[in-house]
Amino acid sequence: MARITARLPARLAYLALAIGTIILGLAVNRGRTPLGPVARDVVGDALWAAMMAWWVGAAAPGARLAARSAVALGICMAVEVSQLIHGPAIDAVRRTTVGHLVLGSGFDPRDLAAYALGVAAAALLEWAARGRAPA
Repeated sequence: MARITARLPARLAYLALAIGTIILGLAVNRGRTPLGPVARDVVGDALWAAMMAWWVGAAAPGARLAARSAVALGICMAVEVSQLIHGPAIDAVRRTTVGHLVLGSGFDPRDLAAYALGVAAAALLEWAARGRAPA
């Protein structure tokens, strides 16, 4: 129990970062920025990946930054590759707003680069905020 309690402030920080990133991502997704459609898509994908990095941080705040980043990027890549799989049930989920935001709709190799940028940005922000080399 003491170990969980000791990690609570870190978990809360990661949750706050995830929620803030979701809000920013929704604003980008809804077109409430001066970005064009392609830039909006890339920035939205990068924000989605950063959000995944924060969720992984909330789940495992004691894990090394490099390991958390690798897991987050792996999740992002797996979700993108899963978009190559189609079937009535999964496509029905993807047609919902939440399903589209979480699972996407169609494979785009450009998204893989955006995910790498988003996870890297999240890792760099955390590294800078800690003021020391990543653990």
